[in-house]
Amino acid sequence: MTPDKKKLLRVGVLFGGRSGEHEVSLVSAASVIRGLDPDKYEAVPIGITKDGHWLIGEGAAKMLPEVLKTGRRVMLTADPTEAALMPLDRGAGAQRLDVMFPVLHGTYGEDGTIQGMLDLAGLPYVGAGVLGSAIGMDKDVAKRLCQTAGIPVVPWVTVHRWEWEKDPVAVKSQIEEEFPYPVFVKPATLGSSVGMTKVHNADELGAAMDLACEFGMKILVEKAVSAREIEVSLLGNHEPKASVPGEIVPHREFYDYTAKYLEDGTQLLIPAQLKPAQVQKIQSLAVQAFRALELSGMARVDFFLEKKGNKLYLNEVNTIPGFTSISMYPKLWEASGISFRQLIDKLIDLAFELHSERARTKYAIDLPEGSGGALSN
Repeated sequence: MTPDKKKLLRVGVLFGGRSGEHEVSLVSAASVIRGLDPDKYEAVPIGITKDGHWLIGEGAAKMLPEVLKTGRRVMLTADPTEAALMPLDRGAGAQRLDVMFPVLHGTYGEDGTIQGMLDLAGLPYVGAGVLGSAIGMDKDVAKRLCQTAGIPVVPWVTVHRWEWEKDPVAVKSQIEEEFPYPVFVKPATLGSSVGMTKVHNADELGAAMDLACEFGMKILVEKAVSAREIEVSLLGNHEPKASVPGEIVPHREFYDYTAKYLEDGTQLLIPAQLKPAQVQKIQSLAVQAFRALELSGMARVDFFLEKKGNKLYLNEVNTIPGFTSISMYPKLWEASGISFRQLIDKLIDLAFELHSERARTKYAIDLPEGSGGALSN
């Protein structure tokens, strides 16, 4: 049941984490905290260090880096009757929460691990559940499920780290038999283009594979397509709605980490210049992918639209999209008529809606009184 709206809802904003996208998470979380309506919500910033320590802080978004340095250490209880952060230092009281807003990009946050912990704690949270988060994080599994659902994806080869380390010559031969150069090499379970390389020739493949293997146990090698990068935002649970599509025009060779976060120059075209039929198809495929991957709450779905032939491919799905000042997810909704503050409200409402539905599910059998049967032996 949604808490009484007359009192401020305590929203735990979870950021940082043990991920290659740690720094991006801080910027996203600061935007989320600024977007929370102070007449409705009390923001509780909760930082996770790169070592995995949970720290709670007081104050506004500007203090997030400080939370990771001087915050009080806490742990989330797995007791669903508590829904609180328990202090690890003596003398401090427990911190009650009403809902959690994870703004954790990448491993140990966007991959179902945090979602499982929040489920055990009985705490409502924004975004996809355990299964959807895990699927969305694993680009290999997500591609296979999208293929099964009839959604076109960029051709790829999956390589496990142990395979590459055992016999790189055989792996290289397999890749070159499948695709001509150039190809893209990236970890299967990371985002923000961390560990990603565009490989132009055979001489560059080894270094690209080694880099990707530093960030993941499973590597994707994808055919390079000359295409426009189109993105669309999704919002909802059972009946998700799609925003207007936008287009990324990177100033570098491709939309890598540097182009996304470290340099200016990349253009965000909202709405994207597309024909009405293309818009409809992109939105329809995005909703299909959302359902095929068992998502809920929110997602950003990225597409490639070939420059020659206009063939459309689903590139990837992001279950915790960026919320920074340059992030497409909130910008696309703003262009679709939903302000940032309204978006935050809707995401929190969707979290309570899904939590209430989960609470209807039975997890135990009601036995007649006095009937032990074989269970009593």
